[in-house]
Amino acid sequence: MNIDTVVDKEYLGLSFRALADAPTSALRGLSAKDAKALAQAFNVHTVRELANLDFVKWASAITTLAEHEQATPEEQAKETLLDGGLEMTFPASDPVSVDAGITRIEVAPDKVDAHDDHQHAGKMEEAAH
Repeated sequence: MNIDTVVDKEYLGLSFRALADAPTSALRGLSAKDAKALAQAFNVHTVRELANLDFVKWASAITTLAEHEQATPEEQAKETLLDGGLEMTFPASDPVSVDAGITRIEVAPDKVDAHDDHQHAGKMEEAAH
C-alpha cells in the first residue's frame, strides 16, 4: 500500500509518527464533519486514537477471523443437502435415455468431413461414373 493513497495531500511526506498524531481528517475520505462526529461519538481526535478504539480493534479481529472460520456442522449439513438436491434436479452425469437398455453411444458413427466433401458430392460423382 502506498501511504499517499490513504492520507490527504497536506499530510504527504510526514513520518508515520506524525501521521499517527494527526487529526482523523488526515485520512483521505474522512471529512472534517466526519472527524467531528467521531470526536463527539467516541472522543477520538487523532489517527492513533481511532486505531486504538476498541470498536475498530474488535471489527478488525472479527473480520480477520471470519476469513479463516470453518463452517459449523449445521452449515456443512445444509450445504451437503443443497448439493444433493441440486444433483437430483440436474443429474449432469446421467445422459438422456431413449430406451432403458441404451444410455450412451460408445463409438461415434463415421462422419464425412463437410469441408472436403459437401453433402457427399464426391461420392455422388463416383457413383455416377
